[in-house]
Amino acid sequence: MADTPRLLIDRTDTPIGELIVVADADGHLRAVDWTEHEARMRQLLRLHYGEGGFTLEPSRDPGGLTGTMRSYFEGRLDVIDTLPTRTAGTAFQREVWAALRGIPCGATITYSELARRIGRPAAVRAVGLANGANPVGIVVPCHRVVGANGSLTGYGGGIERKRWLLAHESRASLGPLLSSAR
Repeated sequence: MADTPRLLIDRTDTPIGELIVVADADGHLRAVDWTEHEARMRQLLRLHYGEGGFTLEPSRDPGGLTGTMRSYFEGRLDVIDTLPTRTAGTAFQREVWAALRGIPCGATITYSELARRIGRPAAVRAVGLANGANPVGIVVPCHRVVGANGSLTGYGGGIERKRWLLAHESRASLGPLLSSAR
């Protein structure tokens, strides 16, 4: 019988609310969510690992991941690009999540473009569902996916947070260009 994964939970303040960070003992990010959505996050963990399939223990900055998330909110956007993640989910979901990590910071794509990128152009709805089931938002940047007309649609943390994240990434990614133009 496999060992029950021991997951470590921490919290940190951000400009848009308190963020929950869940990591495993090996320093892999397992979940990220907002405090007011903690019940949803725990339910998602149960779906992924089974009822009683994990333990969740308080920890301070597990694997340095909480500090890294703080750095992202301070404007060092590239720190999330190489964060190690380990998620459950179906093969299709993991394929979508891997494609999300390929969206450059400061850019957005549509759900249909994301479906095309994984070679399944007719699977737009399934891509949307997989996007919504992403347990490690921000790091696996589901907020960078927009509606066909460019509108901000569906984000588990709320549209205002999605708007803030996109603006944060746009400002920070333009920073070096603005500095060199002076």
